[in-house]
Amino acid sequence: MLVYVFGKKFDADLAPSVQQFLEKMVRRGISICMYKGFERFLESYIQIPAHTTFEEHSEFENATALFSFGGDGTFLDAARLVGSKRIPILGINTGRLGFLSHVSVSEVDEALEQFVNSEYTIDPRSFIQIKSEEFDFGDFPYALNEITINNATRNEMIKINASVNKAFLSSYWADGLIVATPTGSTAYSLSCGGPIVTPNSNNFILTPISAHNLTARPLVIGDTSTVRLKAECRSGQIQVTLDSTQYVLEGGTEISLSRAPFELQMILLEGRNFFRTIRKKMGWGLDIRID
Repeated sequence: MLVYVFGKKFDADLAPSVQQFLEKMVRRGISICMYKGFERFLESYIQIPAHTTFEEHSEFENATALFSFGGDGTFLDAARLVGSKRIPILGINTGRLGFLSHVSVSEVDEALEQFVNSEYTIDPRSFIQIKSEEFDFGDFPYALNEITINNATRNEMIKINASVNKAFLSSYWADGLIVATPTGSTAYSLSCGGPIVTPNSNNFILTPISAHNLTARPLVIGDTSTVRLKAECRSGQIQVTLDSTQYVLEGGTEISLSRAPFELQMILLEGRNFFRTIRKKMGWGLDIRID
């Protein structure tokens, strides 16, 4: 069994727990292939068990899974690395909230036991694909959480003309617009007033950011739709963000958004589900009243 291990910097106090987890992986007969950048970070704090290394453009030969150590941002970077290769990803949370990296450091023993015994399911998560005839978004024009469009140079309102399947939807006068997947419904969209959507809902959420017209509300549409956006602003340049990857476009550039032709394979350990995660992370059902 070969597991690829990806991560970035995190609180060094957690490094001994990571070392114990890696050592338990080896004792379980799991071979480790570690991301080179993560190796450089860890070797300052721990003794890393026997392993090989990989770089960004790995083909993930013979991989059983990839373990992502970090927060949700690290998980998004891991998803970008894996791309369409269908390598299952398990997120181990050394960050803060952790909707995607849903296994806490205190749970790693149980998580490893379940993984080795194949006590998990694959939870497919959709990507958004972005296209434009006027701009090249590189070799990975996809986002797992959301694609955001806003002003590139200063804090000013922009106008975003939006259509769905060639039918005009609206002109948004706002700081920007988020187009999120169900996975991204608990991220930036949620903080801007968007709804929480279950992962298998097959839709997109359009959430305006600080809309000037207060009647502009979040909208949920089916993800078989194609969303076309064209933004304009006084400064002349627009910023488009795919999760954490940013691009600067000229105002008036038209972009189209649609569901990607592949999905992320997210490992969901036995006994865990989306509702358990949001209850735990958001404190739903807890009585926090003070006597």
